[in-house]
Amino acid sequence: MGGLNLEVFKFGIYILFPIASMYYFGTNLDSRFSVPDFWPKREETHRIPFERDEIRMELERLKRQRLQRRKERLESEAQKDGQRERLVERE
Repeated sequence: MGGLNLEVFKFGIYILFPIASMYYFGTNLDSRFSVPDFWPKREETHRIPFERDEIRMELERLKRQRLQRRKERLESEAQKDGQRERLVERE
């Protein structure tokens, strides 16, 4: 059917296509897939306290944070319970 030239052309395409696609998608990967400011800066990372005072201050901060979240959770639950009671009274 086809001649030798057709077979050579097909072989060239079979070889060239994967190499060309690997070259196209494989070059310039750093700029193509980079996410700016992905890694946090040194000041933004967690700093592990080593001194006794720093540890105490960090524990107090965590306790305040935990109590604040608990207070907000209890308030939202109380608000939801109040709404449920009003719905029950209407029925």
